[in-house]
Amino acid sequence: MSNQSSLDQAQKPQKTRSAVNGTSEYPSPSPRASPPENEDDKVGNERDDVRRLKLDDSTTLAAPTQVSSQQSSILPTPPSYDLELEPSGSGDEEPATAACFERSTSPTTALQRNKGAEYHKVGEEGVAKMHRFSVYETASKFYLVGADVSDRNFRILKIDRTADSEDLSVAEDEIVYTRKEMNQLLNAVDDGNKVSGGLKLRCSAWGLLGFIRFTGAYYMLVITKRSQVAVIGGHYVYQIDGTELISLTTPGSSRPKAERLPEEARFVSTLSNLDLTRSFYFSYSYDITRSLQLNMIQEREALDHGMPRRAPDYHNGMFVWNQHLLGPASKALRNTYDWCLPIIHGFVEQTIVSVHTRSVSITVIARRSRFFAGARFLKRGANDSGFVANDVETEQIVSEAMTTSFHAPGPQLYANPTLTSYVQHRGSIPLHWTQDNSGVSPKPDIELNLVDPFFSAAALHFDNLFERYGAPIYVLNLVKSRERTPRESILLKEYTTAVTYLNQSLPDGKKILYRAWDMSRASKSQDQDVIGTLETIAKDIVSRTAFFRNGDGLHWPSQAQNGVGRTNCIDCLDRTNAAQFVIGKCALGHQLQALGIIPDDSIEFDTDLVTVLSHMYHGHGDMIAVQYGGSHLVNTMATYRKVNQWSSHSRDMVESFKRYYNNSFLDGQRQEAYNLFLGNYTFVQGQPMLWDLATDYYLHHANPRAWSDRTRKSYIQWFNPVNLQERQMPREVHPPDELADKPLTFFDDYWFEYYRPHIVQSFQKLFPYKANSLRKYPPSKENQDGAVETIASQAKLNLRPGSEDKEASKKGVTIADPPSTVMSADARILSTDGEQLLRPEAVHPIPNRVQAPSSTPNPEKGPKDKSAVTQWTLNQFVTNSLNPFVMESEADEYLRYINHPSSLPSVVSADDPPNPKPDLQVYVQSNSPDHVAQMQSTEDDIADFTEFVDVGDDPLTVTDADTSKKRYKAYRQWLKGKSLFKQQRVDA
Repeated sequence: MSNQSSLDQAQKPQKTRSAVNGTSEYPSPSPRASPPENEDDKVGNERDDVRRLKLDDSTTLAAPTQVSSQQSSILPTPPSYDLELEPSGSGDEEPATAACFERSTSPTTALQRNKGAEYHKVGEEGVAKMHRFSVYETASKFYLVGADVSDRNFRILKIDRTADSEDLSVAEDEIVYTRKEMNQLLNAVDDGNKVSGGLKLRCSAWGLLGFIRFTGAYYMLVITKRSQVAVIGGHYVYQIDGTELISLTTPGSSRPKAERLPEEARFVSTLSNLDLTRSFYFSYSYDITRSLQLNMIQEREALDHGMPRRAPDYHNGMFVWNQHLLGPASKALRNTYDWCLPIIHGFVEQTIVSVHTRSVSITVIARRSRFFAGARFLKRGANDSGFVANDVETEQIVSEAMTTSFHAPGPQLYANPTLTSYVQHRGSIPLHWTQDNSGVSPKPDIELNLVDPFFSAAALHFDNLFERYGAPIYVLNLVKSRERTPRESILLKEYTTAVTYLNQSLPDGKKILYRAWDMSRASKSQDQDVIGTLETIAKDIVSRTAFFRNGDGLHWPSQAQNGVGRTNCIDCLDRTNAAQFVIGKCALGHQLQALGIIPDDSIEFDTDLVTVLSHMYHGHGDMIAVQYGGSHLVNTMATYRKVNQWSSHSRDMVESFKRYYNNSFLDGQRQEAYNLFLGNYTFVQGQPMLWDLATDYYLHHANPRAWSDRTRKSYIQWFNPVNLQERQMPREVHPPDELADKPLTFFDDYWFEYYRPHIVQSFQKLFPYKANSLRKYPPSKENQDGAVETIASQAKLNLRPGSEDKEASKKGVTIADPPSTVMSADARILSTDGEQLLRPEAVHPIPNRVQAPSSTPNPEKGPKDKSAVTQWTLNQFVTNSLNPFVMESEADEYLRYINHPSSLPSVVSADDPPNPKPDLQVYVQSNSPDHVAQMQSTEDDIADFTEFVDVGDDPLTVTDADTSKKRYKAYRQWLKGKSLFKQQRVDA
């Protein structure tokens, strides 16, 4: 239906939106304005002319995005072409670096510039959001040229480089230009600035993140590289791969002042400690700061109020990490989000799997809160506002890849029944507690800094959770309950008391569900099933909170998720991630059942589907752990499933060392970068510098002078009753009457962004064909117990094809061919009827074993020199360590060993067996009566025995007479300063 709608839209006359009441009408012919012919000031003149025709603020809420019948790629093309060819040799759908605006440098006369010029106001042709930018500069100004998704409509932004350092002078031109008109405009600017060097290209960018200043002038932060990581409802989600910080000063400017240059340079260096090229994501047309459920509800409510879409600035500020940079932009620009992009910090991964021949897309999105954000030991517990450390919202979107958009046939807007999602939450224990990391202990003592009998911080935190997710809140507390030295158990008792107190005021049916379980102790016990217990808890959580299921409520049932599962341990990393994976696995079964793919809601562990999900959550946990703890997960699912413990223990030990090192030496620098980027610290004349602060406590907690005069919230009615109401999906899925004749692209401009109909390219280069799938993952291994191990550790090796062979030949090591092949456990795919199907990728040989070079061409013979065995490369050593196997000779020996008892005779006779071995004869003769009778003890033996058994009245006291005895030989050595334990030399 979406295809047909787009075709219909292309055949209809283009309509515009009235500036008065938002209704649609055909545009009437109007005289075209002539392009300005001045130099730098022409952009400002055009902007002044346009402001006389601007829409009022009330209509910006419903500003439509009309889509032209043609669309262009990101790569620039001559305007005479209507159909573009894909660049030859391009392996991706889009390049990582944005292409610049191709400007013709040939001189044009004023008559040529005026001829054929056409100008439109923003909104008249549905052009608003910019998708690609080219940054030009003159001696006094920056020009930011933006292109829309079709690359055929352009807008320009002028930034003054000579303004005062405290001011950000930005002029937004609301005129929409064609490629030809923009080329004429830039040529005119170039002509007017020939004396000062003309117009030069600074860089190209994919987006503008905002503006920031330290001690002097402002800086502009732009995205220079990106990569596609997911697609949701036809809207792409990108990861930031490169950024550039551009100073908005003139080349010869003395700003900042000379005395501030060292501080300015150090601020810039501090900001560079925050790597924006890792785990930062954005989208042009989909709000990734909110869950799929909230986006669908808001879009439907906008339709119910007669608006084609929700407000463009409707973002969850809790997860907008560049909110501080957007502040100056929002003051200087009328349409901030037409130019700037909100970004989230966390994790995004998407995988397409085939279940019973039906293509299913699984997307995991993690959103980290910008409030009370920081490093592990520096941010613990909660602040005065109720925001907790390591607050992460994890969303699991499962959809069937049958249709692209959010809409159902009809069209029924935002009612696609193949969309489901489930949201989880993790966060530190909402109490006032800290850990002092100034010492050398890897596990510092836990201190409760403030004992609040009313638990105000916890009350504010849970009220915020009710506002975000509804009720009930299911708390899964995984901290330790029994310890030799109380650490985590202190928080367990206080947290339990806090939940008990807060539940006294909540109505029945809306109380906080609390479950405490010592997962660490259970994993070390041999008689407890950690995964089985987690599955029981996961079923209880999912059954109480339900999950989001899209639909129109009539032909396709719909439901909303009410409540959330909140999981925490002491760090909210290792144990929490394992628990969230099991909860996600349980939710996945419900989601697949809702889509009609499987008959019940249970999925077995040893399936490819769960293996892929485990890989995704392992990457999710690794990324969250790196952001908060400085290292990857220490304890993975392999640890808690108790499979492949030999290799997992060595990996866990390495990650523990990395986490300790980062927490001890690097967390301080990372925390300063967080405080600077998030705006927790801003430079004020006369105040201490960021690096001179003894603590950042006052940057994250409220100033008592600011709230001391306010009316305190009730200790009993600590929650908002409105947040406890059940959330339901709006019924309205049809456009309002005044917008009924609008095409589908008027409400959701996904078609041109996703399909790019004017580009000729191969299907293999489209993102859905390049997305992660089972073909991208290495096969999992099966241990002796038949359990499938996680594939995350194998994926991290990333060995290039042929690298082992090349390295082996270089070192003179031969890799022998495997003697046979085995069928791995990952050959089984998800089956609901008990039948196990095999896929060709699952049949893989035993990992190659590295052998020493032989003296003859026959590879079956042993090595000639033992020193050649030590000539292993690091990759080969890691491969052999993580892929142990048993040779055929060892397997035969073990088989003979276990079968030996069954071959013994049931009755043992005293007669000697025929042809006995010499060792057996010596042993039998040594135990004969004659041999025992001939045994005699010497006087020295009797003396030694008497001395050994002679013990004084006080055996614990060693006298001088006892030091000569043999039993005190080690004691005498210890008195001389030698160790009691003597290590034996191990031969290599």
